[in-house]
Amino acid sequence: MPSRCVSKQTLQRLPTYLSFLRTRSGEASKYVSATAIADALGMNQVVVRKDLASISTSGRPKVGYVREDLIQELERFLGYDNADDAILVGAGKLGRALLSFDGFPQYGLNILAAFDTDPAAANTRVGDKMVLPLEKLPDLCRRTKVRIGIITVPGEHAQQVCDLLIQSGILAIWNFANVHLEVPPGILVQNENMAVSLAILSNHLKERFSTK
Repeated sequence: MPSRCVSKQTLQRLPTYLSFLRTRSGEASKYVSATAIADALGMNQVVVRKDLASISTSGRPKVGYVREDLIQELERFLGYDNADDAILVGAGKLGRALLSFDGFPQYGLNILAAFDTDPAAANTRVGDKMVLPLEKLPDLCRRTKVRIGIITVPGEHAQQVCDLLIQSGILAIWNFANVHLEVPPGILVQNENMAVSLAILSNHLKERFSTK
């Protein structure tokens, strides 16, 4: 019986496995093993095996998993088979790039609309997404019962936007602003900090070349 409660580390790895499985096709790829996934992704075989066992019982010894079945199990566990609606605040360059990305639906995310305080941006479209004046946000949240908010505003405005989202019923925030957000208990914040990612890359290169 697979566990429905997995560690944060496992949860962060599962989308990587799903992306890999989606790239494989053809009769030769009907089955896939944890070992093959680990080798292809350069990961530890034991870790991959335990991760998959936590969400699936369909694996067979010496055979592995039926690829399509494992894809469906991963999609169900991650919630990708039931899209969550979201709104985005900040229709600048980053916000517009996210609005233009057509891959979100396959990861279970549907951006309903964007909001911005700039009169030049309001009441325009980015692809099929409408950019609305910020003052319309509470009403849309109330009508649609959307629960995910994406913040792509400059750091100095992020907390104010965060507060507005929470007041409007948002329960989970995907934060692209490079600032810490203060939120009450029960509100989930997922930070995407480019400075942290760059620091990890820089440190890796420094360690690599310092050993030569």
